[in-house]
Amino acid sequence: MSKHKNLIFYISIVGVLSIVIYFVLSLGQNQLAVSLDGNEVVNGYSAWSNFSTSVLEEATGSTALLILQIIVILCFVRLFGWICQKIGQPTVIGEIIAGIVLGPSLLGAFFPEMSNLIFPASSIGSIKLLSEIGLILFMFIVGMELDLKVLKNRANDAILISHSCIAILFTFGTVFSYFIYPYFSHPDGHFVSFALFMGIAMSITAFPVLARIVHERGLNKTPLGAMVITCAAVDDITAWCLLAAVIAIAKAGTFVSSLYVIFFAVVYVVLMFKLVRPFLQRIADLQTSKNIISKSIIGIFFLVLFLSSYLTSIIGIHPLFGAFLAGVIMPPNINFRKLFIDKIEDISLVILLPLFFVYTGLNTRIGLLNDGSLWMICGIIILLATIGKLVGGTLVSRFIGFDWKSSMTIGALMNTRGLMELVVLNIGYDLGILTPEVFAMMVVMALVTTFMTSPLLDLIDRIFKNRVPENSITERKIYKILAPFKNIELGEKLLLIANSFVKKSQNYSEINMVHFTPGNNLYQYNIEDEERDTFEPILEKARELGQPVNTMFEVASEPFAKIVKLSNDGDYDLLLIGAHYSIYQGNLLGQFLGLSTKLLRFPAHLFSFLKKNKRVTNRDVLSLGDGTHSVLKNSNLSVGIFIDRGLTEIKNVIVPILDEDDIFVGDFMERLTQNSYVRITLWDAIGLMDKSIEFVKSVRGIKAVNPYLFQLWNNNIPIDVDIFKKHDLLMVSLKSWKNLRERYPSWEKDVPSTLILND
Repeated sequence: MSKHKNLIFYISIVGVLSIVIYFVLSLGQNQLAVSLDGNEVVNGYSAWSNFSTSVLEEATGSTALLILQIIVILCFVRLFGWICQKIGQPTVIGEIIAGIVLGPSLLGAFFPEMSNLIFPASSIGSIKLLSEIGLILFMFIVGMELDLKVLKNRANDAILISHSCIAILFTFGTVFSYFIYPYFSHPDGHFVSFALFMGIAMSITAFPVLARIVHERGLNKTPLGAMVITCAAVDDITAWCLLAAVIAIAKAGTFVSSLYVIFFAVVYVVLMFKLVRPFLQRIADLQTSKNIISKSIIGIFFLVLFLSSYLTSIIGIHPLFGAFLAGVIMPPNINFRKLFIDKIEDISLVILLPLFFVYTGLNTRIGLLNDGSLWMICGIIILLATIGKLVGGTLVSRFIGFDWKSSMTIGALMNTRGLMELVVLNIGYDLGILTPEVFAMMVVMALVTTFMTSPLLDLIDRIFKNRVPENSITERKIYKILAPFKNIELGEKLLLIANSFVKKSQNYSEINMVHFTPGNNLYQYNIEDEERDTFEPILEKARELGQPVNTMFEVASEPFAKIVKLSNDGDYDLLLIGAHYSIYQGNLLGQFLGLSTKLLRFPAHLFSFLKKNKRVTNRDVLSLGDGTHSVLKNSNLSVGIFIDRGLTEIKNVIVPILDEDDIFVGDFMERLTQNSYVRITLWDAIGLMDKSIEFVKSVRGIKAVNPYLFQLWNNNIPIDVDIFKKHDLLMVSLKSWKNLRERYPSWEKDVPSTLILND
């Protein structure tokens, strides 16, 4: 009784108080009914009408409408960003397209009622305000992620390349504006402002997008990648300084008046570097913890950020320049900057920045380009922008001393514009310098030049692909294994498996251990420390096994896509990965989301079925995540998926054969036997030994190494799960794993660690 006293007390208190509340409410309701018409109280229709009216009012209120807009924007941005990732494009392309789709160019043109419901004209101000806050935070991050030390080390060549491209395009922009100004200008506009703004808008390079492309392609640790990032950083700094001067001229109205703005801007920059920067450095030095920044220090730095934006705004430049400068002068301590960036990057990039894309889309009216002459002008703008960056960057890089491949790569990457171009264009549009037609043309130019970057880089790689000379002597082929891992424990076990395939043939084999750490930062701070901590246990395990290994540490926003690209480009023979299970398994909501995802992907599955793509069909037999499925679908080599159930050693391996396509498994068994002292138990449940000469040859090769370490069972020998438990590793093909799960579903939880092979 005593153990239930708390429950009895709780029920008594809640019950008694509920009765009191009900009595008071009933008494008040009865008194109110005396003075009101009974129909207003009892009539169910009136009550529902009041409720529905209330819901409608709340749904169309400013706060609820803004929340709805954010939901719609995030959904569209994620969808189009995902589509662009699938076709090898930066996600920013999809985000820009999502903004255009939600604007008057598509949604407003074909579904005007829906557009007016979700994005009424009265709500645009709220979107603009939040997007400007997001841009301020974003430019602050860009400023912090600039490594000034890198700029100093490569300043000469980088300045020559970037400033040459800017000079070429600034000239193109101003000359071209002379011809289009009479037709595309505001009545009260000034030619000087228009021409200068066209020049700066065509000169910009998207430093953040370029840096992410460099990281995704693995160029960040090469001299070429460092040079390109430096060129883009110099380009960004120069362009923003020029933009500040152009804005000053545009706002002042006359060149003489703009000199005052430029003078105070220069004074402001000097004060920020000479006065504010040492003060912030002093605050950072007093920070005792390396892993936590106190709220008071965060408050000080945010205060500096918004004060800097405010002051540059009232000087007459733009708040974004102040945010960028505030980021540049932040203390150079790399750990400190990383902690601060991590606090604000997600909220600014994931939530606030998509609002800017939609605001841009709402200002972009592609339908205004309704004439062939307008599209011809748009084409000329794209051509000039591409020539200035691609051709100009290539020729200048070649003049400096880079080879043709490196020079063309620099030119292609410098031609990337993306988000930074949209920021500049919106400034010009808000200042009344650019007309809607020119704004739409420049947005199209930003999309096209950014979109062409990845195909151009692929084309350059294809043109300059290294070829083996015809007269070279052919040596014994190196068996190469790629083993990407997400944590140290998995890395050690993948190394153990890889070693068992090459232990006795190390002179003709190569194991590459790769760790992809997720991240989006342009510069990954403390990356050397993280790399050392990650690979120390792996290298210790390699020394214990007597196995040489190569290590690779990469930062990737899409690790699985990076794995596929690396494996396909590296001429590997086997890709070993850990099993990554789907988020849709194990809960009701996840299953519902999983079903929704499958329905959305039905057209792709139907197309794959019609093509009879066996690799895509086989991927569905595992309850694994999309990342594993993507690797299986897109990799051009054999893949081993490891499911760990406490693997410590590999001495006894069981290999069930339950599908006629398992002939390739014989090669893995033979390689395992030739390189390791393991005992293999082959369970030939379908009699493959009687059907395939090639499979029989593999078995004979195993017996030739050591007949005492091989055991063959056919389907006449009874097999139960206890036999599986006696082995260290289950090695099975993807199709046989499917059959095993279908025939013996209760065995799955009791089988040992498993290596699932897909040829």
